[in-house]
Amino acid sequence: MKDLSKRFFSGLIGLVLLIFIVSKGGYLLSFAVYIVSIIGLREFYKAIEEIDINPISTVGYLGTTGLFINTILQNNYLGLFFSSIIITLLILLMVNKDITIEDISATILGIIYIPFLLFHITYLDKTKYIWLVFIIAFGTDTFAYISGNLFGKRKLCPKISPKKTIEGSIGGIVGTIILLIIYSIYFELSPIWKIILLSIFCSIIAQLGDLVASKIKRVCGIKDYGFIMPGHGGVLDRFDSIIFTAPVIYYYISMFLI
Repeated sequence: MKDLSKRFFSGLIGLVLLIFIVSKGGYLLSFAVYIVSIIGLREFYKAIEEIDINPISTVGYLGTTGLFINTILQNNYLGLFFSSIIITLLILLMVNKDITIEDISATILGIIYIPFLLFHITYLDKTKYIWLVFIIAFGTDTFAYISGNLFGKRKLCPKISPKKTIEGSIGGIVGTIILLIIYSIYFELSPIWKIILLSIFCSIIAQLGDLVASKIKRVCGIKDYGFIMPGHGGVLDRFDSIIFTAPVIYYYISMFLI
């Protein structure tokens, strides 16, 4: 009961902070995504070190900082940023005999997987669509949990996440559709059928993001990525779905809704 209360109150505080930061937007949102990215990247690198791969974390953090600056400058230097990171890592490979191809690959993967994908949230700043990222990610997780507990019988991916069920997965999708229809009607987003397609597709993507994060944990032999949120684990334990949904929602909206 104590753990449940801790989980509830830490989640509530996190939700209040999220609403405040996203509502304010601007530099505050970009900075918040930057901090979350740094913490998440550190968790990822620490996890990878458990299987004897040593990412060049300093380059990863500098790369995340570069993405933050690039966002402030309205994404005019993304090519320069990635070129600099890749060239720097390859030079380090050449001059340092202790650095391996695996180390460099893990470093680049971390930058792309966490900060690069997460910063897509900022591209939706000051639009009604930004809330879809969180509604879909958290809605899918919540409804999947409820449906799984009530109706779950058939395992979804027992070797990766034993508690997840097919019934829970379907419940997560259905619940997300309902939430997005309500949101779309209230804020007059249209056409509704495109919103429904988005909710179905992104609910599946959100669950894949969760499973990918779980797979990495299993490969690395860890239970949680961290303990930054009491009862919730680390940043990656909470943002694994958002990491996948943010870019998908941004590009879907850019291509089909705007």
